[in-house]
Amino acid sequence: MRRADLKAVGEVRRALRDLLRHRCRADTAEVAELLTTELVTNALVHTDQGAEVGIRLDDARLRVEVRDSADKRPRPYVPIADDGTHGRGLLLVQALADAWGVDPLADGKVVWFELDGKPPGESGRP
Repeated sequence: MRRADLKAVGEVRRALRDLLRHRCRADTAEVAELLTTELVTNALVHTDQGAEVGIRLDDARLRVEVRDSADKRPRPYVPIADDGTHGRGLLLVQALADAWGVDPLADGKVVWFELDGKPPGESGRP
């Protein structure tokens, strides 16, 4: 397997930040950036064919999808102390997303999450 080009992670993060700047609350945008970073990094590290990112935002929800060509379904796990920072990404997604999942495809999978997408100034979570 060739080494992933992780420069794309920062590019995706900046593009998402620009897209969400005036379209949702700042806290939602920050969580979306973090979770997107985790999913894109996982996709790039675990496949040698890159990833595609899709974003949908309507009045109620923000949905981010990361598609890759690996068939293996990711699972959150509690890493052991020797793992350093590895293995915590899906735990963050599980803890911070309002919903998340994995949809298998004929040639890979889509890992997605959803957040409350109310625009700035509207009430947030209870």
